[in-house]
Amino acid sequence: QLQLVESGGGLVQPGGSLRLSCAASGLSLDMYTVGWFRQAPGKEREGVSSISSSDGRTYYIDSVKGRFTISRDNAKNTVYLEMNSLKPEDTAVYYCKYRDYWGQGTQVTVSS
Repeated sequence: QLQLVESGGGLVQPGGSLRLSCAASGLSLDMYTVGWFRQAPGKEREGVSSISSSDGRTYYIDSVKGRFTISRDNAKNTVYLEMNSLKPEDTAVYYCKYRDYWGQGTQVTVSS
């Protein structure tokens, strides 16, 4: 059975950086697009970034362009989200999604 496990969240000051990881077991992540989503308190879950399997094409929402970078390591069956210049409005639980599978989420808190 496919399982996605996110890690790398935490508390960071504004302007800081974090790298989130989405590790998969039970299925290879290099067959379909992998997406990162986030949900802040009181808000709907939103798509943040994605990376395609076929050509590695990436997508970012406008609010994170130039600050976040998505990448994949097929040998480790893991997708990463490098987050730089973090802002308080980036505070949310971050989830990875692969096909119909979701991870449990990892909390990112940006606060001084």
